[in-house]
Amino acid sequence: MARRRHRVRLPMAVLAAAAVMSTVAATGLTAAAPAAGGQGPAPEKPTIRYTEYGIPHIVASDWAGLGTGYGYAAAKDNICTLADTYLMVNAQRSRHLGPEGKASPGQNQNTTTNLNSDLYFQRIKDNRVVERLLAEPAPNGPAPEVTEAIRGYVQGYNRYLAETGVDNLSDPACRGADWVRPITEMDVYRHAHAEIIMGSADALLDGLVNAAPPGATAASTTADPPAKTAEKIRDAMAASREQSMGSNALAVGSQGVSGGTSMLLANPHFPWQGKNRMWQSQLTIPGRINVSGASLLGLPAINIGYNENVAWSHTVATVAPFGLFDVQVDPLNPTKYLVDGAWEQMTSQQVAVDVRNADGTLSQVTRTLWSTRYGPITTSVQGVPLPWVVSAHAVRDANLDNLRALNTWFRLDQAKDVHDVVDALESTQGVPFFNTVASDRKGNALYADIQATPNITDEHARSCLTETGKLLFNQTLRLPNVPPISVFDGKRSACDWPDDPNAAAPGLLDPRKQPRLIRTDFVGNANDSPWLANPEQPLTFPRVMGDSAAPRSLRTQELILTAQKRIDGTDGLPGRGFTPETMGRLLFADNSRAADLALNTTVSMCRSVPFGLVLVDGNLVNVSEACPILAAWKSHDYTSDSSGSWLFAHYWSFILGGQGIEKLPWRVPFDPKDPVHTPNSLDSGSSVLRDALGRAVLALRRAGIPLNARLSDVQKITRGGDQIPIHGSIGQLGVLNVVTPGQVDGKFDIVYGSSFIQQVLFTADGPPQALSVLAYSQSADPTSPHHIDQTKLFSAGQWVTERFTEEQIAASPELRIKVLS
Repeated sequence: MARRRHRVRLPMAVLAAAAVMSTVAATGLTAAAPAAGGQGPAPEKPTIRYTEYGIPHIVASDWAGLGTGYGYAAAKDNICTLADTYLMVNAQRSRHLGPEGKASPGQNQNTTTNLNSDLYFQRIKDNRVVERLLAEPAPNGPAPEVTEAIRGYVQGYNRYLAETGVDNLSDPACRGADWVRPITEMDVYRHAHAEIIMGSADALLDGLVNAAPPGATAASTTADPPAKTAEKIRDAMAASREQSMGSNALAVGSQGVSGGTSMLLANPHFPWQGKNRMWQSQLTIPGRINVSGASLLGLPAINIGYNENVAWSHTVATVAPFGLFDVQVDPLNPTKYLVDGAWEQMTSQQVAVDVRNADGTLSQVTRTLWSTRYGPITTSVQGVPLPWVVSAHAVRDANLDNLRALNTWFRLDQAKDVHDVVDALESTQGVPFFNTVASDRKGNALYADIQATPNITDEHARSCLTETGKLLFNQTLRLPNVPPISVFDGKRSACDWPDDPNAAAPGLLDPRKQPRLIRTDFVGNANDSPWLANPEQPLTFPRVMGDSAAPRSLRTQELILTAQKRIDGTDGLPGRGFTPETMGRLLFADNSRAADLALNTTVSMCRSVPFGLVLVDGNLVNVSEACPILAAWKSHDYTSDSSGSWLFAHYWSFILGGQGIEKLPWRVPFDPKDPVHTPNSLDSGSSVLRDALGRAVLALRRAGIPLNARLSDVQKITRGGDQIPIHGSIGQLGVLNVVTPGQVDGKFDIVYGSSFIQQVLFTADGPPQALSVLAYSQSADPTSPHHIDQTKLFSAGQWVTERFTEEQIAASPELRIKVLS
């Protein structure tokens, strides 16, 4: 059956009312009058109403029923992805899949081996970290509604598995697999905890599980000088940041909206595969909660979305959620370390995991891991060695004891306005490494970086940073968006993160000292620090939360400039202020700020190259063909039919070479008094530009790609028999619609980028008006009808018109109802 168009015209009110009555009858609802906000009465049993594109609208009479519906529907769409996640957090990948396979415990894909991942999670299990947190009262332990929802989620997941059977699963990725099993509540809490700590996992995991004292391994024992170590860590963190998830979010208040009171654009850039996929749903307990949006798959709450009065999103922040402590060790006994003039003994721990051998038999691998008063020992950060020689490095993770995030999201789901959002963030302090951007029906726009931040004041940092720490934390060797990593003097106990009575947990920064801004024009974030949430009102904050008076990324510039021009009416479009149409255009125009700044200069440089020849690594490259192609690319966009954009993307990547934009040969340097427009004006005579163009032309020719290739010719993914072109590009180009291509299982695919995209409009009265698209679709199961349906929408730059009220849901021409008796 052909899919319907993405915009569905609602029937007349009379027909909608009739549809509501039929839905009431089908779900066992009584024919009482609808509750406030368009919610009907509570059903006797959890009920899932599927509308277009397989979006489930789950309604129940209590939290457990809501969780049951979510668990059932999520398992139906993605049981293999979920089962694989539970395998990972229970440290069982090596047992079932072998130790050498790849695992993705953090933000990035395939960052470590199954064995290292298992050792990492087994240590957490042995230390009973999650069990200890569950035993605490809220906010450190889960609130009652969280407990009930997760209990229901387990029942729903297990019900789907029991009804279907492992051998009859539709997804071939895990059909018949012995590692697909019923789950427990502990599995879900372990998964939630793994998501909360993933901001540290990629940087630290391998170093934590391979740390051994001198003489225990054959590894090098030579430590680099502080400046070299700091430079290596900075470069490694920057490279990882470029290849991991990010996000944009824009909240527009009453002064910036046309035809409403506020708007929100949510645009997370999450992985397209694995445990960090997002999944869309609506969750309703009539009279209690009615919230719609998306969550990280398997967490029965809405992480990014809206209710009747508030819409919110998150963006990856510039806080490092961990810190290092340099501890001096006894050269005769390197498991002793010095604190306040006295030697302390490290604690050792035997961690064992089962491993499947090549012949199918099982054996056990055991590691001895070490810890200090500050935390466990690591011998690397983001792959950069930190040799255990004269000193060792201990890690403290601000989120290790954080399950509070679950309470945070349940509170956000029920917020009444942006002030309620701030209260939820402050009172739970559970957000891990994320900013929050929100708008409300009253016309307010909120930016807040209130999270589980290490309690490192500027004064504390000045007192305790080592030489390496000064370079990393103060970012003397600066790259944009690299979090300020602290390395403290572990010889002094006073250098540990102090406790603050106003913080939710020991060692965290007082949430009242963390930045927030409420305005009625706009606020936004594109993964830079809080400094320019709105350039008219720069924020101040402790250095641990990011930099200030420093160059902004091109994506941040693009977000701010586009918002300002739309609100001022100077962007060439009719009228002033945002509407759903212009908000969608902001994102899907795919404009490149880098091209705005550099294309004309690049064309001039290209035309001036003597004889059109550039010497690249001993090869003479004729770049003259590139000049008219780049000159003709006047739109500066990364839409699917753009020609010249693929060439410019390669050129720009070679120009950057891993540097920050301020390092490029600009004629006008960065000016903190004009941070959105500087630096600018590249030097057309610079050899850097000629070399980058030569390398880009050579790379495309060697790959057999025409220099004038359209984006749709090269950036397309394969799903079954379909080839789907994907618009957008890498964030370094200043494109808001970030799409980062790469290799997945040996094939070209999107590794991460725009995932769940949602825009919400509030008016003075009436229901929220929302458009959304889940770029990779609801289901990872290739046999599902909802495996690529929204991906095709995203490819075409189209949106799903969301259904929020009971009348809208009942009017869906594709309505399907599942009652969980």
